[in-house]
Amino acid sequence: MAVTATVHRFEVELADIDRGVYESLDMRVARHPSEDEARVVVRVLARALAHEEGLEFGRGLSTVEDPALWAHTPTGEIKTWIDVGAPSAERLHRAAKRADQVRVYTNKLQTALHKVWTTRAIHRAEAIEVTRLPADLVQGLAGQLERNIQWYVTVQDGAVSVAQGEQSLDGALVRSSLADFLEA
Repeated sequence: MAVTATVHRFEVELADIDRGVYESLDMRVARHPSEDEARVVVRVLARALAHEEGLEFGRGLSTVEDPALWAHTPTGEIKTWIDVGAPSAERLHRAAKRADQVRVYTNKLQTALHKVWTTRAIHRAEAIEVTRLPADLVQGLAGQLERNIQWYVTVQDGAVSVAQGEQSLDGALVRSSLADFLEA
């Protein structure tokens, strides 16, 4: 018998003071059997931190050509492509050719990412935005992953804070272009 996806419901109160975005997000997130808790957390945080009109989850890990999140133009072209974790250099290269805007949200170590992303030239690397999430925050939230979750996400002065129940985790968001990331 095949193992099926686990559906998590996230109710997120977003206060992104840096961008002036205040939203209540109600998300149903399917967790593929091969997907670990940390990746689910990164996907949901990416959805909140990148909030824009029309942004939605891709079709999942079983549809490898889709990003984790995307938004389309009214004509159906990809406006925003968002990947999480450590997408390959080839994948980012293709994404930069297909989408107006490409972003990566990750909790991976800089050295590991550098190794993955220097395997080939990446189209428009200077335009790809990389946001490194605090690893402690991601692991802390992953350890509390339940079927129904309520988060209060606040972004201010380049830092993110996530409150869940009585606990609050926070840390700095490290943002750069992919080109700058690779030069560091």
